[in-house]
Amino acid sequence: MSTDQQEQKQESKSPFKKINYIWWLILIGLIIWNLMTFLPKVNREANIPYSTFLEQIKEDNVSRIQIDGDKITGEFVKPFEWATNAPVTQRSTSEKSAEPPEEKIKPTTTETYSKFITIFPQDVGDPNLLPLLEKHNVEVDVVTRAHTRFTEIIISVLPFLLLIVFFIWMGRQAVRNQSSIFRFGRSQARRYTANRPSVTFEDVAGANEAKAQLQQEVDFLSRPEKYHKLGARIPRGVLLLGRPGTGKTLMARAVAGEAKVPFFNISASEFVEMFVGVGASRVRDLFNQAKEAAPSIIFIDELDAVARRRGAGMGTVNDEREQTLNQLLVEMDGFDEKQEVIVMAATNRPDVLDPALLRPGRFDRQIVIGLPDREGREGILKIHSKPLTLSDNVDLKLLARITTGMSGADLSNLCNEAAILAAKNDRKEVTMDDFEEALDKISLGEKRQVILDQTVRRVIAFHEAGHALVAWFTPNADPVHKVTIIPHGLALGATKQLPLEDQYNYSRAYLISRILVLLGGRTAEETAIGEVSTGAENDLVEATRLARRMVTRWGMSNLGLLAFKADEDQPFLGYELSRGRDYSEATAALIDQEIKRLLDESHENVRELLTAKAEKLHTLAHALLENETIEQPDLKDILGSRPEDSANILDLAKETYR
Repeated sequence: MSTDQQEQKQESKSPFKKINYIWWLILIGLIIWNLMTFLPKVNREANIPYSTFLEQIKEDNVSRIQIDGDKITGEFVKPFEWATNAPVTQRSTSEKSAEPPEEKIKPTTTETYSKFITIFPQDVGDPNLLPLLEKHNVEVDVVTRAHTRFTEIIISVLPFLLLIVFFIWMGRQAVRNQSSIFRFGRSQARRYTANRPSVTFEDVAGANEAKAQLQQEVDFLSRPEKYHKLGARIPRGVLLLGRPGTGKTLMARAVAGEAKVPFFNISASEFVEMFVGVGASRVRDLFNQAKEAAPSIIFIDELDAVARRRGAGMGTVNDEREQTLNQLLVEMDGFDEKQEVIVMAATNRPDVLDPALLRPGRFDRQIVIGLPDREGREGILKIHSKPLTLSDNVDLKLLARITTGMSGADLSNLCNEAAILAAKNDRKEVTMDDFEEALDKISLGEKRQVILDQTVRRVIAFHEAGHALVAWFTPNADPVHKVTIIPHGLALGATKQLPLEDQYNYSRAYLISRILVLLGGRTAEETAIGEVSTGAENDLVEATRLARRMVTRWGMSNLGLLAFKADEDQPFLGYELSRGRDYSEATAALIDQEIKRLLDESHENVRELLTAKAEKLHTLAHALLENETIEQPDLKDILGSRPEDSANILDLAKETYR
């Protein structure tokens, strides 16, 4: 079972949309066009009298003309010099003078022109013009008046109209963007109706218990009158709990698909914005939409983003988030008893939720969607391997057995990685080798091409050999599947163990074996090399954490059946400072001493085992230096059969920890 990664994306509604650069180019072009049309043009044509025009024809200085109504334009054969005079008004310097102002003439300026323009005297007419033009071989072109008028209108008016249209469009965009600013209070939920291809319980594998519990919600949404007649009140809220990737969102969509009702999907983080009151407004709007579409489902993903405990910790006050939470509490408590709306929410952090949200009447039911068992993993693998072209040697039952602890999202990723590796190797089918390599990539990390010194490789080989040997000769430890000294991810080597069965409860013997295996690498370095390295850092951290839990939580130490409150999982900063500690400083010292005793005695027991099996330890380390990776069948040849029923170091450990 995996989360649905193909949710319909909501169209972005930013209040400040950027105009495409193409529109800016169009605007600049329109402005330039209007400037060229309406600004005064520099006259590069000589404006000559009609008589001068006739004289130039007679002198054979006109090559061609164009007649456009009463306007005649043309070109000279030779450059023509034309003088222009401009009258200037000059007033007397005496303010009391009553005489009219005098007009003076500016000095004459002469310019050379190659073109000219003149006006034909239509009222008088000139029947000799055309014969004169023909006599002097002047080329004549006559323009139709209607065509000229239309062209002038287009050239002069169209740019101006386009500019007006552009500014009208800009204004509408500004109004639309401004209106979107005031729509922040509207819900951003995505609504899916029954017409959309839906997900059903058949598409969900590995969560039979959760599906059985949710079937009642489906029945209520499908036939609400059946319950209303009896006066029953269906739970208003259903909280889906589980680790990331277990399929909480997919399960909620399956409920909507089975009931065939509208489904409102929103993330809790979408409620809160930088504006005060927006989150509460969106909550109200979401519930109003759901009530109008009833029967319906509201699904809020990652509920902890908005429903965290109020007033917890230091520096966690967020008025906007708390107002949003208060509005959510009011809406869920304000339902009509016959309101056919169910609120479903998902979170992987139920420990941080506000207690008021979890009381009866709000989220009445809490459904845990855990990791799938072996049968569930096989069903999930069948679903996600349907699109793949599988080889005949792919055994999904075997894959389900060796993928203990994987979620639906992990299994989906496994199938995808295997297909990618098959395509990378130019295979036509996905083989079992591709799945095993993909599993190593997911669990151990990507292989790294690191050139290591022989001394470093020897240390790594003995370290991993120590882990493998202790696990091999400890019957309650998980079987060793593979040992490698090839760097994967951040690790320089790895010892991979695979449990035979799914485990839901851990015995003290199993936990002791875990500590022994964790200390095997560091102890092997001490006994075989005589020096220790930093490679055991993660092993020591995990062993210490496990020993502390055995002492403080599970009563598996000499302190007896006492459980002490641990601060390590408290999510709120400073929350424990106000609550205090429920044991004294003397008890805290005893806890530290007991943890140290467990680790020291485990270390000594592992040292005895590795000393007794020193020959096998060296043989396994040299085999790792030569082959780099050793599978389980080769481990059996090197170390022999696992002494499942014989007495070994674990028996001594059991006696020690009693």
